[in-house]
Amino acid sequence: MASFDFDTTWHIEAPIGEVFNALTDSLHWPDWWPGLIDVQPLVAGNEYGIGRTQHFVWKSRLGYHLRFDIRITRVFEPCLIEGMASGDVAGLGSWQLHEENLGTRVRYLWQVRTVRPWMGLLARVARPLVVWNHQAMMREGHAGLIRHLARLAPHPDGEVGSLPPREGW
Repeated sequence: MASFDFDTTWHIEAPIGEVFNALTDSLHWPDWWPGLIDVQPLVAGNEYGIGRTQHFVWKSRLGYHLRFDIRITRVFEPCLIEGMASGDVAGLGSWQLHEENLGTRVRYLWQVRTVRPWMGLLARVARPLVVWNHQAMMREGHAGLIRHLARLAPHPDGEVGSLPPREGW
């Protein structure tokens, strides 16, 4: 098995609460995150989202699919969402949000190991491609989230967009 420790930082020109709401609404990520094919709810979790479990299917830029479940283990609104992955990869994912003068700094830590033998082989042979793929998909997610939040921003005529309710919370 191969291990990966990814550390990605985004800057989003939106209030921390809006960014947090969009990140906790992962059932709607496929609407704005290219490469994410499907998210299915498995377990609702408690009122804070702890225990919520969802199944994710991603299609990489390299053509392979990743399928895994994420079970939310910690939530501190609006600063932290943490979950454990199991499936094609296993490990920890953590969204850390910090309010800044012009918006929100988002740090995503993804510390996982491959589970399927072919993934371990791919990682040993083509590790730089796997890293490039992850970075490209995260760039696309960043751009997609910015577009998504811009659609929800106040309109020139004074109407304000709203985020969909967080499902399962």
